Amino acid sequence: MTTEQTAAGGADAAAESAAPSSAESEDQRIRLVRWTCTTGSNSRSRGAVVLESGDHRWQASAEGNGAVDALFGAVDQALADVLTGHPRLLAYDVHAVAEGPDAEGAVTVRLAPPAGAEGARSDGTYEGASQNTNIIAASIEAYIGALNLLLAEAHWQGATDSAGNFRAAPGETGPQTEYDPAEAKPDTTRWWS
Repeated sequence: MTTEQTAAGGADAAAESAAPSSAESEDQRIRLVRWTCTTGSNSRSRGAVVLESGDHRWQASAEGNGAVDALFGAVDQALADVLTGHPRLLAYDVHAVAEGPDAEGAVTVRLAPPAGAEGARSDGTYEGASQNTNIIAASIEAYIGALNLLLAEAHWQGATDSAGNFRAAPGETGPQTEYDPAEAKPDTTRWWS
């Protein structure tokens, strides 16, 4: 799996300026913790994501027209307070890298800031790319990559911190019930009687 990103901002924006330059800015990048989606022929697709950046965690779910649309919508819902709106999807491309069942697909996503963004935050286009044997995984990785480029711009610095949603401190989360392995083994012999 590979992931790459490029940015096209105002006259003085370049891909190099969008890349994190320190451990602190790397910590502010959005990281996809996990995702899931369900889809079918007779139902709307539903996607759910958990995202982190620094000490912050966001999670959301959304419905969409297919798995990719649902997952992009879930990311948008999760980051609505960070981005003050939904990014505008300008392009979504999928290309096979090779033939066969284990062939990877290359996904490219290009987006623009939310329509309601003001000032310098309303400018630029951001492109993320990812390659994976799972097209859905490559799609969401490319989308997150493009969002990270947007958030790496100087005028977006601090957006994740100001949006809040701090993660719980270690020890504050975990199982709320006790687990007894002996009780967890079902008696399958009763299923057939």
